[in-house]
Amino acid sequence: MSTIKLDPRRLSFIRTMDSRLVSYNIEMTEVTGGTFWRPYTPGQIAGKEDYPQVEDLSQLWKLMEVFPPADLYEERARELAKALGPAYIRVSGSWATNTYYDFDGHTGGQPPKGFQSVLTREQWNSLLDFVKYVDAKLLVSMANCDGVRNPDGTWNPDQAKLLFDYSRDYGVPIAAAEFMNEPNTTILGGTPSNYTAEDFSRDQDAFFRFIHENYPEVLTVGPCGSGEKFSPHVGYHNLEVIPSDTLLQSCIEKADVFSYHMYNCFSERGAFLGRHWTADQAASEDYLGIPYEAALFYKKLRDKYCPGAQMWVTESGDAGCGGNTWASTFLDVLRSADELGRFCTVTDGVIFHNTFMSSDYGYLDHKTHLPRPNYWLALLWNRLMGVRVYDSGEEIREGLHCYVHSRKDGKKGYTYMIINNSPIQKAFIELPGPGIRYTLSSRTLRSGETLLNGRPLTVLETAKLPALEGESVKAGELELSPMTVTFLTVEI
Repeated sequence: MSTIKLDPRRLSFIRTMDSRLVSYNIEMTEVTGGTFWRPYTPGQIAGKEDYPQVEDLSQLWKLMEVFPPADLYEERARELAKALGPAYIRVSGSWATNTYYDFDGHTGGQPPKGFQSVLTREQWNSLLDFVKYVDAKLLVSMANCDGVRNPDGTWNPDQAKLLFDYSRDYGVPIAAAEFMNEPNTTILGGTPSNYTAEDFSRDQDAFFRFIHENYPEVLTVGPCGSGEKFSPHVGYHNLEVIPSDTLLQSCIEKADVFSYHMYNCFSERGAFLGRHWTADQAASEDYLGIPYEAALFYKKLRDKYCPGAQMWVTESGDAGCGGNTWASTFLDVLRSADELGRFCTVTDGVIFHNTFMSSDYGYLDHKTHLPRPNYWLALLWNRLMGVRVYDSGEEIREGLHCYVHSRKDGKKGYTYMIINNSPIQKAFIELPGPGIRYTLSSRTLRSGETLLNGRPLTVLETAKLPALEGESVKAGELELSPMTVTFLTVEI
């Protein structure tokens, strides 16, 4: 049993966060249509059915399914995205590295030599309209495949110029750009064969200069680090990973924003690639601490190569390769909540949840666009947690992960987010005065059900959200059930 006594008078200010902290990805393959991760079965999601393993990359196709382009005009998806509030939307993913931009229809939908997919004008318009409707800012990564090479092997900016100019002229300019997705593991990303760290440094420098000279208002973001063994709890088995430090050593142009990707592990789909954690470990201290270890690791590189820059986690999810079997359930809410809370104690920046509405880790169900548990967490965070971050003064331990921000409503006081990740023990909070409580829970951890103060959260009609009403609590002892996330607003 854990107990803490809240004392708002002793809180110390840490920093002010970007108001678009909670952001998300729409994969390029969602926009164009194409292959993505085959959904788990209901039995696999519930933990009642095993997932069949593959042996190596040659069998990767068995994990995939072909999907049509996402309907970005669908009312429910648009309204639920808008309800989250202003965000960055990143359009990228491994598929973006080899996508051809065809805005006049000359390809007839057939990828030119050196590319693997085609983005049409209509598809990009739908994405730009979505970004504008939900009051987002756009982050993209570029194609970096055989199709965008000059005769001497260097990167050619013609396709990038087409994308930037078209988006600007359409009225939804690109706000930020990474050169490419996940350069640390080029074998998986569609780059030219034998693409080296030196090649990346040369080409990213060329891209950043291209941005500075032609679109000086656009933030340059990089290196988009991924796959590095920053902790004994993560890592590929045998795949070669180029360290971000190596990628950046030869770079001349400094990024405006330092970026990396954060997945706690490989999902059941990708267990052949590297470390996989099981569902019974999903609330453990070691597992929940992985994003914090990543933030500290990459903070050192940020300070070395672009001191003072924000850090953007341009992909974040429970597990690479589409998410774990429990990614779409309440069990993953504890990880998402802890990553948000602890990241803010390390640095200013933005976390891009992967994805908004595709695969098992999406905020929304791919078919119905109904919210999954992580959506409700993000919505409550954005409704309650302000941008000013404070040190709670409490050591993080099983049963009590406590994070403190200013109130989003602007009133004097604070919002606490307290995670009880103990599977069996209650936690207790001593309140010095009255407050308002918002507790997220589920009767079945491996289900899509989310309760707010014991009442199910559901969307009414097409996209009508329920009233996210808190429960008034008096000064004294407050009990927190196991495996719950509680937001608590207090006045001073």
